Amino acid sequence: MEVLIAFCTFPDAEVARKIVREIVDFRLVACGNIIPKIHSIYRWQGKVESSDEALAIFKLDAACYAKFESKLRSLHPYDVPEIISCRIDKGLPEYLSWVAQNCAT
Repeated sequence: MEVLIAFCTFPDAEVARKIVREIVDFRLVACGNIIPKIHSIYRWQGKVESSDEALAIFKLDAACYAKFESKLRSLHPYDVPEIISCRIDKGLPEYLSWVAQNCAT
């Protein structure tokens, strides 16, 4: 069992809630947490931009990652959404098992 944590920013909390709910409903992730307001500063098309966004933190079985990324990409309003992930090396075994059990592989 390999569990990942993935991050994705959204234009606002309402869009994040709608998309996170759909991703969870599809069983591509076990859980999605939404931080409703962050401020991002980034370079886009040669200019430094800044905007308020919402951040979603997903927990998923690594076996679901390709489907998760594809579905999230298809639902996301940004041209190039931030979809990044990291492997969880340590964690409460029961929690990691719960994550794996709640993702369709």
